[in-house]
Amino acid sequence: MDVETRWNSTYQMLEVALKHRKAFELLALKDNTYIGEMNGGKGRDVPSDSDWEYAESIVPFLRVFSDATIRVFGTLYVTSDMYMKEVFAIGRFIRHSCDSVDFSTMSMAERMRVKYEKYWGNPDSVNMLLLIAIVLNSMQKIEYVNYFLDYFFGEEKGGELKSKLSKCIKLLYQQYQSSEEASEADSQDVQASNINTDPHGMGFFLQATGRRTNTRSELDRYLQEECEPYSHKFDILNWWKVNSTRFPILGNMAREVLAIPVSTVASESAFSTGGRVLDPYRSSLTPRMVEVVVCTGDWLKEDLFSALDDDGEVLQQVDQDIFFSNDGACSMAASIDNLDDD
Repeated sequence: MDVETRWNSTYQMLEVALKHRKAFELLALKDNTYIGEMNGGKGRDVPSDSDWEYAESIVPFLRVFSDATIRVFGTLYVTSDMYMKEVFAIGRFIRHSCDSVDFSTMSMAERMRVKYEKYWGNPDSVNMLLLIAIVLNSMQKIEYVNYFLDYFFGEEKGGELKSKLSKCIKLLYQQYQSSEEASEADSQDVQASNINTDPHGMGFFLQATGRRTNTRSELDRYLQEECEPYSHKFDILNWWKVNSTRFPILGNMAREVLAIPVSTVASESAFSTGGRVLDPYRSSLTPRMVEVVVCTGDWLKEDLFSALDDDGEVLQQVDQDIFFSNDGACSMAASIDNLDDD
């Protein structure tokens, strides 16, 4: 059923309707009741050939935005490295559609391109941390980011962004490196003074000469290695878990950067045009009551997920179902309100 304030329901309705186009056309020929319902009330007449063609042209646009929104708002996987990749994918799709031979598709894409440029066309407003998160994905690394910066912003602006990204990631790495070296220095002091733990004096030698066992930084070694083969099932957290022994400093950096949630906005608002999700009362809950709501929701989800097999596709489908449904959240919030009144 279509809900006027939720564009994803319109997309789902159109996608299903297109699969049954022939059935609707036969229904219009044989069922007068169907024709009467479509012509009366909120109906706007039986869909014509032009209506079906327009639906076919708009569904691909809605699919791109729907899939991107679901992935970015996911809770079962890392999202910090996905945001800018989804932005790149949407921009590339819009550019491709602007060259379409279909006039309606082209005009729609041109209007979308204006909006896209408004929000993501300014190179000065690009969040470097979101680009660094992509670099920390061993399937893409910095070459992937550099390519799309040139693609969207041109050689001049793209070059400035690439230089800025390189400086930012080096500065961030140096911050983690300095913390790591401080702890290592304390450890080497102990080892150098203890002949039992360092009988050959290696720690004493390194401390006295200031030499390091490896002159290349972890960041340089990581970026110079080949990217991992592309796979939809690639587990970025597991990759860093396995390789953190080779890149301990980068591993600490990745652990904190990749833990950043892309959005803190309620998922309902991403698909709804019906105004604010939280009313003034619920937005003024005390910190303790907010903690109760969040923890209760987390416990309810944990009971559900613990009963499932460790299958990525199944978990993603469950996450999508929860994403589209807010009935449980509403009933839980009502229960909390009653407790608060008591």
